[in-house]
Amino acid sequence: MAMKFYADTPTRKTRQILSDVWFVFWCALWVWVAVRLHNLIVPLGAPGEQLAGAGDSLSQNMTEAGDAVDGLPFIGDRVRDPFDRMSEAGQSLADAGRGQQEVVDKLALFLPLALAFLAIALLAVVWLPLRIRFISRATAAQRYLVAADDVDLFALRALARQPLSQLVAIDADPAGAWRRGDPVVIRSLAALELRGEGLRIPGITDDYA
Repeated sequence: MAMKFYADTPTRKTRQILSDVWFVFWCALWVWVAVRLHNLIVPLGAPGEQLAGAGDSLSQNMTEAGDAVDGLPFIGDRVRDPFDRMSEAGQSLADAGRGQQEVVDKLALFLPLALAFLAIALLAVVWLPLRIRFISRATAAQRYLVAADDVDLFALRALARQPLSQLVAIDADPAGAWRRGDPVVIRSLAALELRGEGLRIPGITDDYA
């Protein structure tokens, strides 16, 4: 038998459907927020990219200039030193720019993901256990009803779990009626218990909440 995801009672079923729709909407909303945040963060890496390009260009130009003066007799080595230092400075600038780009790329990836995960998880820890609990209990109850075709167990549970005010509304002596095997009282007690699980007795079509 298939799992039972929604209640038979209209009001509870409507609430469950709305809660499921809200959860899906909440997830979609935070995925959209994460994508937007990613798109906002990515451009922050542009200065780093420009800095890396400028540093690489400076380093290459100074290296070429150093190579050009290196061949000068007597003074080549001494003239080249400033160009080599400028080339190293350009390389440092390029490394700094690439480092900034890397930080921005990681931030653009992990910050939106962490934010979306946290927001979705906060709702899921409330929504998911309630849905799993209902599905588990309702499926088990429905399978028992179909397999056993007997509501006596649910009537007994109603006597043990349901408020006394609701029990005496069914019969002045509900326990005595259950012991006598009164079919009308037993069915009413079972219906009361199943209502708490969002289920109906098969064949009962009354529209209760």
